[in-house]
Amino acid sequence: MRAVLANRPGPPEVLSIVNLPDPEPAPGQVVIAVDVIATTFIDTQLRSGTGVRPLDPSVFPLVLGNGVGGTVTAVGDSVDPAWAGVRVVTGTGGSGGYATRAVAAVADLHRVPDTIDLAPAVAVLADGRTAVGLFRAAHVQPGETVAVTAAAGGVGSLLVQLAVEAGASVIALAGDARKLAHARKLGATSGVNYRDDGWEGGLGTALDVVFDGVGGSISAPLVARLGAGGRYLPHGASSGVWGGVNADELSARDITVIPLSDIAPDPAAQYELVEEALGRVADGTLAPTIGQTFPLDRAADAHAAIEARETLGKTLLIP
Repeated sequence: MRAVLANRPGPPEVLSIVNLPDPEPAPGQVVIAVDVIATTFIDTQLRSGTGVRPLDPSVFPLVLGNGVGGTVTAVGDSVDPAWAGVRVVTGTGGSGGYATRAVAAVADLHRVPDTIDLAPAVAVLADGRTAVGLFRAAHVQPGETVAVTAAAGGVGSLLVQLAVEAGASVIALAGDARKLAHARKLGATSGVNYRDDGWEGGLGTALDVVFDGVGGSISAPLVARLGAGGRYLPHGASSGVWGGVNADELSARDITVIPLSDIAPDPAAQYELVEEALGRVADGTLAPTIGQTFPLDRAADAHAAIEARETLGKTLLIP
């Protein structure tokens, strides 16, 4: 099989295409012929050795990737042979996804509805799980004001849609005009470029919910505008650091902090969130933004584009 190998932590150039033996399924596993591969900002942090939880250098060389879509071609012992030939999306246990063949646990497989293509199904595998879980936990009500950071990203673009559908007024935050325009197309009421001086003034005076996938210096001004009964949901640190918000201080202001770890505390809950996301795509109530695709052998270019903040929505690799 063809795979993209990260030889060591470093810049995108450490990624190279190699030929590896085709994998064999262990008991409880399947092998998937991969047609679509998810990439994430976390992938770029793992590759570079940065981020809030860098990998130990001893795990390299490593095939990155934790989300694929394709067709089951082989099943291991104790796996129902009826899985063979089924279109699925699945996580791969944290690595091994940047390849033309991938191994996954049968318990992690999601059948792809016949009415949707593999690309949107892969696009909501992780991002849809996160967005649906965050949205559920926030209990967004009609008429509330919701701020969504990285609003044109994979998770953010889904959160905008979910909040708009719930009847909320959405303030989209992003780093350039193109991304803000896209968020408005998804239904955001207004947009704020947090690269502009004095961007905080565009938030207005009161927020009810903040979905924060950026962290860093963005977080404090957002939290400062949350009113009593507000909810703050930190779910990412694309800035490289978490926002450093004091939960005790927020509690004293009657603001609830809902960490990402609380939205799906076990594998069964995570599985169900993916199923809901896939169902919403199938019935047309949720549409992932697939901003760009790259061939598998250009995975380094995909990583460079993500790191340069040039991407819109989800970035996919196609073998």
